Amino acid sequence: MSDSDLIKLYSARILALAADIPHYGRLTKPQGSARRRSPLCGSTVTADVVLRDGRVAEFAQDVKACALGQASAAILGQVAIGRTLPELQAARDALKAMLKEDGPVPPAPFDGYEVLLPARDYKNRHASILLALEAICEAAEAAQAAA
Repeated sequence: MSDSDLIKLYSARILALAADIPHYGRLTKPQGSARRRSPLCGSTVTADVVLRDGRVAEFAQDVKACALGQASAAILGQVAIGRTLPELQAARDALKAMLKEDGPVPPAPFDGYEVLLPARDYKNRHASILLALEAICEAAEAAQAAA
């Protein structure tokens, strides 16, 4: 990867997101939790949720990832509260399509993932970027199953 590629990939906007992840940490009494790990780079995200009326009412995430994975978690953290499992699954699938199939940016309120468009060209980073959405989907599924 050349220096200009690195600058393009790790923009100031991505680094600012990575430095300020909303809902960082763990919930004391989650209804559902899930831990996702990228085998390629070792990044991990653990998501905890509490659902009320089928929507995320409480959310926390423990993020141990590269700057791209952290930026992805920050984008999710900005919009996770109030979302339903189908909305989260649609966002996960749209982000995967954006990265792997040159699909469009996920629709609002998940359109903040637009900042990660330059990562399309770096397939080895895709798994880390997807971790946060995969973890919250699994946590919400676990919470629904427990209800």
